Order: sequence, then C-alpha cells, then structure tokens
Amino acid sequence: MFRPSLAAFAAAFSLAAAAHAETAMPFALDWKFEGPAAPYVVAVDKGYFTAEGLSVEVSEGAGSLDAIPKVATGAFPVGFADINSLMKFLDQNPGAPVTAVMMIYDKPPFAVVGRKSLGIEAPADLAGKKLGAPPPDGAWAQFPIFAEANGLDMASITVEPVGFPTREPMLAEGQVDAVTGFSFTSTLNVIRLGVEAEDVSVLLMADHGVALYGNAVIVNTDFAKANPEAVTGFLRAVAKGWKDSISDPEAAIQTLMSRNPAADAALERQRLQMSIDDNVLTDWVKQNGLGGIDEARMAKAIEQTKSVYTFVKAPDAKLYFDPSYLPTDGSLTMY
Repeated sequence: MFRPSLAAFAAAFSLAAAAHAETAMPFALDWKFEGPAAPYVVAVDKGYFTAEGLSVEVSEGAGSLDAIPKVATGAFPVGFADINSLMKFLDQNPGAPVTAVMMIYDKPPFAVVGRKSLGIEAPADLAGKKLGAPPPDGAWAQFPIFAEANGLDMASITVEPVGFPTREPMLAEGQVDAVTGFSFTSTLNVIRLGVEAEDVSVLLMADHGVALYGNAVIVNTDFAKANPEAVTGFLRAVAKGWKDSISDPEAAIQTLMSRNPAADAALERQRLQMSIDDNVLTDWVKQNGLGGIDEARMAKAIEQTKSVYTFVKAPDAKLYFDPSYLPTDGSLTMY
C-alpha cells in the first residue's frame, strides 16, 4: 500500500497555500468612510479584490494629500490622492516612487463653499471676506489657480487656517464667510449643521476656469513594477465597485455603513450621488471609460499649475500619470 510521507504532505500543503496566497494591497483613502468611499468598500465586500488574488484593507485618510507620502514611502502600495498635489510632491521629492494610475475624479470636487447671507455668491465676492482653509486640503492647494483664473487678489482675502473638524462648524456659525473643500463634503456638512440649503453657495472650481484633474488611484512604482498584474487587478476591482455603486447607490451605502455605523445613511447616499453626478460619471468618462486622462487637458492642467507654482524641474506628465496598468478587457466601460 502506498503511504505518502509526512514530508510529501507538507510539500503538497505548501504548494497549495502558495497557489492560493493573496497579494496584500492595503489601500489608503483620502478621507473618512463617507459616501464617495463606498465603491472601494463594495469591491471588498463583494469579493472583487479577492477574485483578483488580492487582500485589500481600506483605511481612512486625513485629507487629499495624506496618501501621497504613505504610498511614496511604501507604507501603503496604493492610495487615493489629488494628482495636482502629487505633481508638486514629485517636484519637491524627485525620484520618489509614486505615480497616479487611474483617474477617478475626472471633474474635481475642489470648491469654495460659502453662504449667500454672508455675501458669497460669485468668486469676486470673496474679496474682503474671511476664508476658512485647512492647510492639508486639496481644494485649498488649488485655490491660487482659482484666484488667478478669476482675477482675485489673494491679498484681499483674509485666510483663516482651520482644522477639518472645525471647518464647516465655523461656516455654519458665521465665523468665516466661506471655506475651501470638496463640494460633496463641505456642502452637505454645513447643511447638516442647520444652514438652509438655499443659503449655501457652491463655487465649483472646475466651473470657474480651473482645468485641473482631481483625485486618482496612486501606486508605489517599485511595488507596481514587481507586481504589475496585481495593480491591474486592483484597478479592475475598483472599476467594478464604482459600476455597482453607480447602478445601486442605496446598496453601496448600506455596505459603507458597516464601516461607519454612526453616519447618516441618507446624507451619505446624497454625498455619493453628488460625487457620481459631478465628478466621476462625466461626459468624457461615458465616452472613454473610467480611469484614463486626456493628454491635451493634462498639458493645460500643468500650465495652470505653473502659473501659481514654480517647478524646480520642467514638469513631465509621464511622471504624474501612468496608464499602462489600466485593464484593457472592457471593465472600465461605464455604459
């Protein structure tokens, strides 16, 4: 009778384990578990990452710049961050192993959110007013471009550095006249604090001369070079999470609530829908699919950044966005 040895059993078990081993890809969000984070949670809970052979844990962030150093240092292989801030980071840290690989906010949510009762209805109204701006905020990082595009003198605005937790409360209490922030974050937060929706003015920078892109999935390039199939699989799973969230936002928010049970489900449902309608599912994305960029528009975005930021080295779009990891199997098609 054939009796396999203990060593043979161990070898077989080791091979089986290796065959089923998952690549760990912890993902650093830009912000908290709010509506726009739902697609990534959906991808986790529906097993889309697991199907790609990946083990993914989604972690909250502390602003749209927060994930960049996390990914550059290798603490996280992938993250979600503002591509414009990534440009400046790479200029100040040449050779840092980080780049964007999938555009999510084709139309960025960078906004100035104010109150009509405090005199804020148009960009010109900011002159002589007090603006609350968190230093790590992606919208604040782009505010000089917004000011330049609208002929605003920065010196005419009193800028109050504020923390993220106090930003909307200060606007609700009238301590500042407007704040910088993501449209779907600050708008709904200030309404939740009791400000009438009719009193809230939302100046979306993309509607006022700012041609920039927004947040993208970023990757540690050393990790990506060593694990190209894992990165492509990750992006494919993200696309599936967004598709599901677009087709059934209510179910997506229910999935999100397991990570943030104290959240207001109706509010987060509204926040997710705002991000879909205003930032993700643009006409360009409907035509070209999720994740890519238009080279001509990217060149214009770099020129706008140059108008308010002096690059140490000549900017190079290839350093900031690498489309080579995007899946080519049709999974990025939104319709």
